[in-house]
Amino acid sequence: MQAIASIGSVPMILQVVAHTTGLRFAAIARVTDTNWTACAVYDLVDFGLKPGGELVLESTICNEIRQHHEPVVFGQASTHPQFAQHPTPKLYGFESYISIPIFRLNGEFFGTLCALDPLPAKLDDPNVVKTLQLFAKLIAAELDVVERLEQSASALLDEQDTAKLRDQFIAVLGHDLRNPLMAIKVGADLLEITTQEASSRRTIGHIQRSSRRMAELIKNILDFARGKLGGGIPVVLRQEDDLANELQNVIDEVQEVHPDRAIDAVIAIERQVACDSGRIAQLLENLLTNAVIHGAVGQPVQISAHSDDEAFELSVTNVGHAIPAGRIARLFQPFSHAADDASQSGLGLGLYIAAEIAKAHHGTLQVSSTEVSTRFVFRMPIQCASSPSVIPDSECLATTKIP
Repeated sequence: MQAIASIGSVPMILQVVAHTTGLRFAAIARVTDTNWTACAVYDLVDFGLKPGGELVLESTICNEIRQHHEPVVFGQASTHPQFAQHPTPKLYGFESYISIPIFRLNGEFFGTLCALDPLPAKLDDPNVVKTLQLFAKLIAAELDVVERLEQSASALLDEQDTAKLRDQFIAVLGHDLRNPLMAIKVGADLLEITTQEASSRRTIGHIQRSSRRMAELIKNILDFARGKLGGGIPVVLRQEDDLANELQNVIDEVQEVHPDRAIDAVIAIERQVACDSGRIAQLLENLLTNAVIHGAVGQPVQISAHSDDEAFELSVTNVGHAIPAGRIARLFQPFSHAADDASQSGLGLGLYIAAEIAKAHHGTLQVSSTEVSTRFVFRMPIQCASSPSVIPDSECLATTKIP
């Protein structure tokens, strides 16, 4: 009934039905195998039936239409060879009657479009039936539109619920996990200052390293949640004068964690780069860490960063075995590792996040691998995406999100 009530054209349809047939009561009925319910009513004879009202199913001609699926039309029940003895016209006190089955677009029987009057009427014009059949089809089409709108509204609510859960998930990562972890790290740093015992200092060092590792895992999961579940990894593009120092800091930090590995870097950034330097540093950290872990021990990892009038390019190269072609195809997917060794620690999000950062900068991240070396190359336009020329820092702020 609610679906019929939401169709704005129904009152007009019932008025036209009454006018076309000359009958003063018209209705749309929902007819099932257990119930007859009035969904909409046009009543000029005070029949006494309102929307939502019900009749005993077995006492209605609509129930018979539900079974044989054919229209029923008669202009004077008392003289009609079939309906003169039918109990329904006598029970409800009508002489003229027309009822057309309504079928949903999928063929399902919905109910009837019907009209009646206590007085006889001339209903033998075939155009009358055809007109009401057209109205029945129109009602069925409108029902399907209403159903699709309801499904869309339900899907929207589901999306809103999903978005709420996503935001809660990110909040847990961003606050409920990182804050306690920071407290652990600060506590370990304080203990390191006040403790001299060798065994205790070793334990403290282990706590500090584990805290850093956990912080890195949380950061990667947080970026994954933003990039995959949310609106994308956010970046703020601005003209950067200090990108070279940001990259060098990353190299120094990775070198400190892996003092036994040689890292050769050539950084020659001669033009300002419109980028998010923190995110570019994160991209380098992920690529460099990956190269140090999977590159051949004893062979240096090579880093090159330079800019020209057109683009900024950053590459990381390590010596080692070729990455199989099938694995390269999955390399930038989340939870993937660069090598066949499934025992490697980490979630396999580093290269995925690096690729998302590249996209957010309107750039590309590509990989080539041979038996000699594996090389990752990040390349992006040197200017802000919205401008063909160098823009002052204050005018170059833009937040970019990649879905």
